[in-house]
Amino acid sequence: MASAEGPVRVTDATFETEVIRSPLPVVVDFYADWCVPCRVTEPVFVDLALRLAGRIKFAKVNIDDAAGVTRSYGIHSIPTYVFVESGQEKGREVGPVGPAEFRTILRRFFAETTRPSGGTPATR
Repeated sequence: MASAEGPVRVTDATFETEVIRSPLPVVVDFYADWCVPCRVTEPVFVDLALRLAGRIKFAKVNIDDAAGVTRSYGIHSIPTYVFVESGQEKGREVGPVGPAEFRTILRRFFAETTRPSGGTPATR
């Protein structure tokens, strides 16, 4: 489950439950602790996870600890962000993404989920 602290850590053992069967759309961050661009974009990912809690789940997969999922999704570069809804991949972005660009990408893949009642995009 996503928590008030931000993204949920996902492993090979928990990927099916946390991502594929999630009732919410999921952004999966494939990363590694040693990856500098991954560390640079971490605050953006965490901030969005907190802002959109309850509407979009944010999950992190450490490629060094989850080789099965990493291989099955064909991850060759990190960070890679995979956008999953109803168990299906809707798209992906490879490489570091800044805050404004990430919000635009979220609206593209999860348009209905990022709009709260009142019409103002939640990701602003």
